[in-house]
Amino acid sequence: MNQRKGHLIKLGMVIGMAFLVSGCKEVNWGWYVVSPFTNSGQTNLQFLLGGLWNTVLLSITAIAISIILGLLVALPGLSAQKAWRTVNRVYVETVRAVPILVLILWVYYGLPVIAGLQINVFWAGVVALALSDSAFQAEIFRAGIQSIDKGQTEAAHSINLSYRDTLRYVILPQAIRRVLPALGNQLVYMLKMSSLVSVIGMQELTRRANELVVTEYRPLEIYTVLILEYLVLILIVSAAVRRLERKMGADQRS
Repeated sequence: MNQRKGHLIKLGMVIGMAFLVSGCKEVNWGWYVVSPFTNSGQTNLQFLLGGLWNTVLLSITAIAISIILGLLVALPGLSAQKAWRTVNRVYVETVRAVPILVLILWVYYGLPVIAGLQINVFWAGVVALALSDSAFQAEIFRAGIQSIDKGQTEAAHSINLSYRDTLRYVILPQAIRRVLPALGNQLVYMLKMSSLVSVIGMQELTRRANELVVTEYRPLEIYTVLILEYLVLILIVSAAVRRLERKMGADQRS
């Protein structure tokens, strides 16, 4: 309840600031470009909101791939063999060291040259975001799995469960409940970082805003709407994640 009130307060502050700024007399503001009460404003708002689906689809696809890849990368880090742990550490440290914007540019412009792959802006963004996030997902899963009491594994082995079945039926269900808040945070992070894919021409929220600024020359008003778009989207996602946490019992304290 307190978190919900906090989000509502933040939303109210942003809206209040927008109205406060619009009321200033010294500057010639142009809120008409995003006004729902004018034909041009409605057209511009529809254009801005047209990037919402691409933002959501890009983020969900990338986070789904990064979760799977992160789990696969996390497992070698739990191995008793030093060589496998080294593979995990090298991957995590290397990927985390590369700025995500640089990775997006490298995937989009580099892969066609290196691998001869023709990749569009959507999949270039997905690959770059998923690769970047997979290193963080690997650490989240590694910590979550290591937090499970070793007695759980010993009990599974005592009834002749294989390593795969132990991981699937005993360890991962408990670990996922514990790391769900962190996974939710990564989804929010992904939604925000998806804005960087605009640099290669992806028609998501930020790209639409940039293009509208070029034609209307009203950056403050348009970017204010962009902030509100991301704010509302992330508040909705955060509420959905908290609801899922309660459903799975992830917020119960032992």
